[in-house]
Amino acid sequence: MDTLTSQIADNYARVSKRIEEACRRVGRRSSEVRLVAVTKSADIRSIQALLTLGVRDLGESRPQKLCERAELLDQAVEWHLIGHLQRNKIRKVLPATSWIHSVDSLSLLRRLDVVAGELGLRRKVLLEVNVSGEKAKGGFEPSELLDVGPAVFAASHVEIAGLMTMAPWTDSPEAARPVFSGLRAIRDQLRQISSAAVLPELSMGMSGDFEVAVEEGATLVRVGTSLFEGLESHDA
Repeated sequence: MDTLTSQIADNYARVSKRIEEACRRVGRRSSEVRLVAVTKSADIRSIQALLTLGVRDLGESRPQKLCERAELLDQAVEWHLIGHLQRNKIRKVLPATSWIHSVDSLSLLRRLDVVAGELGLRRKVLLEVNVSGEKAKGGFEPSELLDVGPAVFAASHVEIAGLMTMAPWTDSPEAARPVFSGLRAIRDQLRQISSAAVLPELSMGMSGDFEVAVEEGATLVRVGTSLFEGLESHDA
């Protein structure tokens, strides 16, 4: 094993152990949590090293970069688009992705549904919710999502798999807990108002707060920096 792969293997083992310990604290199974490796500014060699460890869920925030890397990596990768998606990028992005975490409006969801139908594809999408209420963040407002809930679940060519949120940046992971518990509460409310709202997935938690997210029910954690730290090739 070369130095690069060894460093990434160590980082991956540490992140996996932290997920396992967070699950143990709340009586969950670690198999309930999927690690999405956010490649962002990692180079191809670093990503390939991660793939040799069995990681198959990769996340990118930029649609163009996701499409480029999906073409370069011919392994069985599930790509997750975790950043903003513009309507004019939908037709190019859909074939390359398995998951879209950032559906932030009813109009975007409806357009995704139409294009997925035209392309004969079915993709999993997550509804982004601005739980923290920060003006700089996108996503449905919680009250808005509860109001439009029935319309959301009318989609027929995409699977509404769950919800996603981002907590405010802070030095204290505990400060993110109300945001994560708030997303879970919104999911529970949606289940009450619509029989179609199964919503098994909660995408929440990044390198600075993913353990708290796991404790609050995250099924997808988006981790980049903790996986690639210590590598000169990574600046994310």
